[in-house]
Order: sequence, then structure tokens, then C-alpha cells
Amino acid sequence: MKRHLISAADLTRDDAVLILDTAEEMARVADRPIKKLPTLRGRTVVNLFFEDSTRTRISFEAAAKRLSADVINFSAKGSSVSKGESLKDTALTLEAMGADAVVIRHHASGAPYRLANSGWIDGAVVNAGDGTHEHPTQALLDAFTMRRRLVGRDAGLGKDLSGRRITIVGDVLHSRVARSNVHLLTTLGAEVTLVAPPTLVPVGVDSWPCEVSYDLDAVLPKSDAVMMLRVQRERMNAAFFPTEREYSRRYGLDADRMAKMPEHAIVMHPGPMNRGMEITAEVADSDRCTAVEQVANGVSTRMAVLYLLLGGSEPAVGTNNARTEENK
Repeated sequence: MKRHLISAADLTRDDAVLILDTAEEMARVADRPIKKLPTLRGRTVVNLFFEDSTRTRISFEAAAKRLSADVINFSAKGSSVSKGESLKDTALTLEAMGADAVVIRHHASGAPYRLANSGWIDGAVVNAGDGTHEHPTQALLDAFTMRRRLVGRDAGLGKDLSGRRITIVGDVLHSRVARSNVHLLTTLGAEVTLVAPPTLVPVGVDSWPCEVSYDLDAVLPKSDAVMMLRVQRERMNAAFFPTEREYSRRYGLDADRMAKMPEHAIVMHPGPMNRGMEITAEVADSDRCTAVEQVANGVSTRMAVLYLLLGGSEPAVGTNNARTEENK
């Protein structure tokens, strides 16, 4: 593992498999009566969120606390940022407080990279989503969920997603989740197809390591996993499609479309969901939809990332040192 996690493109296949395998160990901790490890005791993790978030912030907070780290939650609203404080001054303040890791979500693409390479802080930087750029831990938890469902919980250890066909549908233009997933899933050997209206396909997508289709019905029968993206109304400043009904008719996933998928195929959604638009309630609540599972897996995956960045490369669970610490 490198010092920071800024982009899914920075991960090699071995890096990604190590994180997924470590996350599998962390998931076993969640099954214990006491869901804690002493691994990061004495370390401080700061959640630096300049954008609203529920799942990601709580997930990182739970992950850090389960590793016994001290957690500081920083929200831009109600902070000195609302008075005009710059990212640099905020970072210098965190450094003075002794932050070992900074988990940053920012509305500006490139902010985590700037923080990691500026020299303002010495700690590890984890990108929790920057603008329309990337969201690497979301891609990791998605890959973890796919591997568990498509390969097997124990059978998947040490394995990637070679030969699996993953379809990502919807608002690709504004989606950092789509970008990170294309990079990571391709690194793990999967074949990725993007499906979206032409207006929601990014310029330069030809250089991405994936296929592009505008016909959802043609792609579904050969998909092992279908990931529905949220239509990000808050980032849209133009008419990208005629009406919501038109979008839902052509690119929404309902029961009839789900029936065209192979029996083993799963439906994914990074959340939050616009029920009735990109996904119907019937599909969202079905056994094949992994949306809630992804949230649970997110904690295990982020535990793995924080452990590998701050703890070390030894096995996270089951070492003699860990048992000794737990018995204290």
C-alpha cells in the first residue's frame, strides 16, 4: 500500500486483493460480541467533510472506532471554513492537533491530491469523494460485495473478478463512483460496460478501459452485476434528458428488466437511491439488490484501508500481538 489513497487507479491488482482480503478479516470482527480491535489505539483519524454525507462519514467513523482510533469529525458547516478559512489553514490546524490520517470529502475535484502533496500535513490522506473525480473506497466496497456474492465469502480469498461482466448504468458524467469503479474493476480483471444517455457520457470516455452502450436491454442478459447510479440533480445545470419519466423508461431498472438478467446476477446501488427513477421499489427491496449489504461491507472495507495505511502489512486479525492486546 502507498502512503495515501487518492485514486483507485493508484492501486495494483495485488494492492486491491490485499485490501479485499483484509476487509474479509475485518468483517469477521463484526460477527463478534465485542466489535473492536486495538490495532490503531492512540492514533487520530480526522473526518474532514466539506460536503454533506451520511453513509460515507458514518462508515469511516465506525471503521476508525472499531480499530480503537480516536476520531475527530469536522464539518465545513459551522466551522471556520464558513468564515472564509482556506483548505491550507484548515490542514495546518489539523496537523497541529496531531492528525495521523485525514479522510477528506470535498466538492472540488483534486482537493485530496492537493492535501496529500502540498506538505501541509504529514498524515495519510484518504479520498472520500472529490467533486466528479473519484471515490476509491466506494469502488473497493463495491468490489468486495461483488466478490462475496459472485465468487464466495471464503472461496474469494486471494482472488480477483476475472471474467466477470459488470454494467454501470446512469449518470456517468457526474459520477465519481463510476470513474473509480471502472479503474478498480478493470484492474481486478472484470469487463466493464457503461450504459447512459449520450448526454450523460463524459467527453474522453474513449480512453477509459471499458465499453460504452446506449441500450440497457441489450446488455442486461450478459451482466453478472448491474450497478445503478443516482441521477445527481444537484450537479446538473442543464437539461440532460427530456423528463424523469423518459429517463426511467429507457434507463431505469424495474422487475421486467431484472428478469432479463442471469439468475446469479446482482443489482447494486451506491446510494442514496431515487426510488421510482433509476430503480423501482420492487427491485430495491428484492433479495438480489445489495444496497444495504454494501453499507455494511463499507465499514469492513474502510477498516481495511485505515489498517493498511496506519497499522502495517501483517495480518489484521488473529496475530499473537492482537490477542495479547485484547486480553489486557
